[in-house]
Amino acid sequence: MPALTEIAAGIYVATSEFMLTTTTVVAGPDCSCLVIDPAVTVAELTALAAALDSRGLRPVVAWSTHPHWDHVLWHASLGKVPRFAAPAAVAVLDADAVRDATILEMEESAPGHDHSLFGRLTPLPGGAVPWDGPRAEVIVHDAHAPGHGAVFFPDAGVLVAGDMCSDVEIPLLDMRADDPLGDYRAGLSRLGAVTGVRRVVPGHGHAGDNAGFRGRLAADSAYLDALARGESFGDPRITEDWLRAEHDKQVRYYRR
Repeated sequence: MPALTEIAAGIYVATSEFMLTTTTVVAGPDCSCLVIDPAVTVAELTALAAALDSRGLRPVVAWSTHPHWDHVLWHASLGKVPRFAAPAAVAVLDADAVRDATILEMEESAPGHDHSLFGRLTPLPGGAVPWDGPRAEVIVHDAHAPGHGAVFFPDAGVLVAGDMCSDVEIPLLDMRADDPLGDYRAGLSRLGAVTGVRRVVPGHGHAGDNAGFRGRLAADSAYLDALARGESFGDPRITEDWLRAEHDKQVRYYRR
């Protein structure tokens, strides 16, 4: 398990070697903590539990930013705690066919997880993660996936953005949606309207400061603009074959 790095007071991030997937941990009162998107391998999750224990932290609640396999993982060593997500995200995984397909994706990339714990999420009852720690405001939209829920910690100025605002990934649209581009623009708009962001944590990539956050929003908007025109264009974040394939697929879709 990569080391937990404190990016703000009481907020820690670990970055996996697998697609630079991030795990965020927020310390609360009485040694409690909130865990967001624990990832990715079984070994990493058990190491995460050990790292939290060594710091005297005990998970009491969890949040999944969206219903993709690498963001709905859990391990028994993290304890039996309520795991929340936006209602639309929970509804996606409640469909048996989707759950089965998502589990298959997981097994292909990170085998060995307990299927009984995979994606067992509860719809969020309000606009913030329910716990006694720092206020965790949820920002829900449908960019990238239905019920994509970023979390903002206003006291620390930290935005956990889910699979957006990345320094290593282009915008990846939900091509099954009725309006993939419109959904993504709406999601960027919601994130861009958040005031007081001092640090941003993407689902894949590296944490950035406010300037980095604004730069990523601008880069993502420029990508969407070019995509809407059906242009052939590059993006410095396209460094992997799978990203090139996803980019080409999105360009072809908007050339129709």
